Amino acid sequence: MSGQPEDGSKGAPDLGRAGQERLEGTIAPPRLGSGFEVDPTVLKSLPIPETEIVTAFNYGMSLWGHTAKLVCRLPTGERVNYFLKVTGLGEVGKAMTEGEFESLKEMHAASPIFVPKPFAWGRYSKSEPETHFLLAEFRNVGEQPPDPIKFTARLAELHRISKSPTGKFGFHTTTCHAFLTQITDCWEESWSRLFQRQLLHMVTLDQERNGEWEEFKAVCDLTLEKVVPRLLEPLQSEGRNIKPCLIHGDLWDENTATDMDTGEPFVFDAGSMYAHNEYEIGNWRAPRHRLSNKSYIRNYKRNFPVSEPEEEWDARNLLYSLRYDLATFIHYPGSNLRQRYVFQGFGAKDLN
Repeated sequence: MSGQPEDGSKGAPDLGRAGQERLEGTIAPPRLGSGFEVDPTVLKSLPIPETEIVTAFNYGMSLWGHTAKLVCRLPTGERVNYFLKVTGLGEVGKAMTEGEFESLKEMHAASPIFVPKPFAWGRYSKSEPETHFLLAEFRNVGEQPPDPIKFTARLAELHRISKSPTGKFGFHTTTCHAFLTQITDCWEESWSRLFQRQLLHMVTLDQERNGEWEEFKAVCDLTLEKVVPRLLEPLQSEGRNIKPCLIHGDLWDENTATDMDTGEPFVFDAGSMYAHNEYEIGNWRAPRHRLSNKSYIRNYKRNFPVSEPEEEWDARNLLYSLRYDLATFIHYPGSNLRQRYVFQGFGAKDLN
C-alpha cells in the first residue's frame, strides 16, 4: 500500500484557475526515507504473534500525517513488509483512520486483488498529541494512475460484485474525504436523498471554512432544491432502478497505482459508501486529475453500462463533480472553484 498523499500533497496542482489545468507527465514514485520510530501499540497489532520489526523507513508522504514501510521478521524467519499510516489530528484523525480501515476492509472482502488488506487501526500509546495509526498490506507503488484498460475493468468489477448489506445506499460507519467527514453512517432507499444530504453537508462545511458568498449560495440552493431531484430521482422511477455499489469515494491519480510486483492496478486511501456507481466517476471530470483523460471514462463505460436515462449521463457527472470540487476548495481555501459554479455551472437546460 502506498504512502502517497491523500487528496493533495506538497506538489498538489495549482487551483488558482478553477483547477482547469490539464496535468502532463508522470508521477514520481514514493521513496524510502530516513528511519521511522514505531509505537509499541503497532508492534502489538501485527497480525502474526511474535513478529519482530527489523527496521522501519519513512515511505512516500501524506498531507495529513506520516507513512512508513515496516520490514518485519515472522517467527518462521520469513520476512514480510507492512504499510503504516500515522495521523496526529486528534478526534479528526480517529474518524479518518477508522473510516479508512472500514472502507478498505469492505473493499478488500469484495476485491482482494484490487484493494490491499487492512490489518488493524488504533491509538498510539502516547497521550499527546492524540495519534492514530492504520496498519495494512504493503504494495510497491508503480505507475500512477494505472493503465486505463486494466484499472477500469477492476473498478467496474468492484462496483458490480459488491452488495449492500441492507440493499440501501449508505455505509455502516462514518467515512472521510481527507479530513472532512461524510454523511455515510446511515441507510437510504433513495439515492437522490442520500446525495442531497451529502451535498448539503459539504456546502455547510464550505460556508464555515470560506465564508458565505451570496451568489454561490444561490447556485447551491438551486442545485439542492431543483437539480438534484430533477437528475437523480429518474434513476429510481418509471420502472428504472440502480444498484447500491461499493465505491472507493476519492479516486484521483495518487490514490491509484500499479503494483510493481504483480502488474495489477490497486487503490488505497478510501472513504467508502454504497452509492450510485457513476458518482465515483464525478471526481474524474476535473482536468487537474490525470484520470480526466477520456480513455478512463470511455473504458469504464465499456465495463459498466451507463444508467438510464442515458442521455443525462453528462449532466449527472457534472452534478457529482460539484460534490468533489466542494471538498477541494474546502481543503484549499483561496482557490476560485466557487466562481466556476457561479459562472459555468448548471443552467436552465439541466432543469428541463
